[in-house]
Amino acid sequence: MTKHELKEIIESTVEQKLLELLGDPDEGLVLKKTVKDRLLRQRKTVASGQRGESLATIVKRLGLN
Repeated sequence: MTKHELKEIIESTVEQKLLELLGDPDEGLVLKKTVKDRLLRQRKTVASGQRGESLATIVKRLGLN
């Protein structure tokens, strides 16, 4: 077994155990129509090859350097 394979097994096991212990905090919640519409628009935008602003651009614009 490679280090990468072992790492993947450990990550998967930890994630499964956390979900088992903590559950899904969003389970049972309803997604608002406005949020759903925005997510669908973003999916289409990304699928067409467009991307948003880079992190560096946002950091500079907000003066967070």
